[in-house]
Amino acid sequence: MRSDNRLPGWAAALIGLVTGAVAVGVSLLAAGPVKASAFPVVAVGDAAVDLAPAGLKDFAIRTFGENDKPVLLAGILAVMAVLAVAVGIFAARDLRYGLAGLAAFGAVGVAAVLTRPDAGPVDVIPTVAGVAAGAIALRVLLRRASAARPDDARPETRFGDARPEARPGDVLPEEARSGDARPEGTGPDDARPAETGPPVMRAGRDRYAVNRRGLLTGVLGGAAVAGVSGLAGRALSSRSEVSAARAGLVLPRPAVPAEPIPAGADLRIRGLTPFVTPGRDFYRVDTAIVVPQVDPRDWTLRIGGMVDRPVELTLADLLKRPLVEADVTLCCVSNPVGGPYAGNARWLGARLADVLRDAGVRSGADMLLSTSADGWTCGTPLDVVLDGREALLAVAMNGEALPVEHGFPVRQVVPGLYGYVSATKWVTEIKVTRFDRDTAYWTTRGWAEKGPVKTQSRIDLPRDGARVPPGRTVIAGVAWAQHRGVDAVEVRIDGGPWRRARLAEAPTADTWRQWVVDDWDAVRGRHTIEVRATDATGHPQTARRAPVTPDGATGLHTVTVTVA
Repeated sequence: MRSDNRLPGWAAALIGLVTGAVAVGVSLLAAGPVKASAFPVVAVGDAAVDLAPAGLKDFAIRTFGENDKPVLLAGILAVMAVLAVAVGIFAARDLRYGLAGLAAFGAVGVAAVLTRPDAGPVDVIPTVAGVAAGAIALRVLLRRASAARPDDARPETRFGDARPEARPGDVLPEEARSGDARPEGTGPDDARPAETGPPVMRAGRDRYAVNRRGLLTGVLGGAAVAGVSGLAGRALSSRSEVSAARAGLVLPRPAVPAEPIPAGADLRIRGLTPFVTPGRDFYRVDTAIVVPQVDPRDWTLRIGGMVDRPVELTLADLLKRPLVEADVTLCCVSNPVGGPYAGNARWLGARLADVLRDAGVRSGADMLLSTSADGWTCGTPLDVVLDGREALLAVAMNGEALPVEHGFPVRQVVPGLYGYVSATKWVTEIKVTRFDRDTAYWTTRGWAEKGPVKTQSRIDLPRDGARVPPGRTVIAGVAWAQHRGVDAVEVRIDGGPWRRARLAEAPTADTWRQWVVDDWDAVRGRHTIEVRATDATGHPQTARRAPVTPDGATGLHTVTVTVA
């Protein structure tokens, strides 16, 4: 449908934006009863994460931290808005061009949805529904914007109230002629002043005219459809249902409770990281654009591969097993020196080693390939899980059911390994296999197969760049070296001698330790403070700087402060 009455660019762009909003809103509504990964925006985001090179992902984590996924989604929506504007502009020239653009959007969405590990034919319905709704909205908006107004049967655009007088010899526009019927005695050379208003603005044969009232009502209607369908789609999602199930989950008492946290484990210094990290403050680094909503009533864990007896457990089965409490510090391999991606919590779960023994691990196996509900995979060294440490299939964190964003209903917790090789959230499958047969998500992207945690220490007080008053100043922070433990922490100021810090208590070798130096007499000027830790095996933290890739950053955390 090609039109000689083109719309102004701003009107075409607005039509494109509203068309895109309707398509997104309706697809979200259609995805509500299906699943979050069927929403094409989320699917495109997940596919982008999977296809992005490791260096780009590392940059995103360093730059945006835990906000990397909202930033990605905002970027996707911004690109979609630009493309929607283009659809509107092309559709104003020829509707077929706009419909072709929407079809291209749909093809990308369908392809992204079908790349998800648990995708099925029904998952493409939200994308198809969104494209269809967008096509209808585009056609309706174009028709309303270009239709004649009720009080003006002619398509001319008026400019104020000025009406030019007709002169002898002027030819009336074709629209103003009344066929061959003319007052007696008149002819082409006797034309009267035109009664149809001023001439239209022309460019060749194109007429730039817009029915503002029709466009406004159409835009408001489209925005209403987009908003209502989007809100309804969120309401139909399983988020509220899963949250209610989590709140109603009754946790059994641990068969092996952890010892009470020693009174001296937390120095209770203002500004110092607390010994126990609350769930709301615990770092989150994963590849899930939208947090998986796993209904605990439907959850199962399948254990297979190199085993004698494949096992499938429900959550009820897991809760019937002897549960163990353990204080464990987790940290991310993407954590830079002195970075925030570490946290300590008390976990409750079943020993993974016991579940594996029930399945009967075959000789020759050396890796566990675990899979999360969103398809992410993790390769864990089998010998670490079986060496006696408290490697858990965790169901609770700090006395409550796991937060949804931290793996509800079940996740892995393995002390002494970086999260990318141990801490699978929303775990649904464990395959007993070998490193030379299978590869996990991050190892295919250049990261090391095995990721033992490196000895690290961090200065929390004073902050880098802080201004502090002269006199007695507290220097404090945390250090960790899971499953070895921290034996000593030392601080150096302006390259001087190392001085020992006072260490807080630690219940096990699997948690971090707070430390403090409270006798520094700060003098005026700029000062550089460094920290290093020594693990319980006697190995000091290396000063050699190394990036996070491929198996964790190294170096000494350093802050610079001004005393004034």
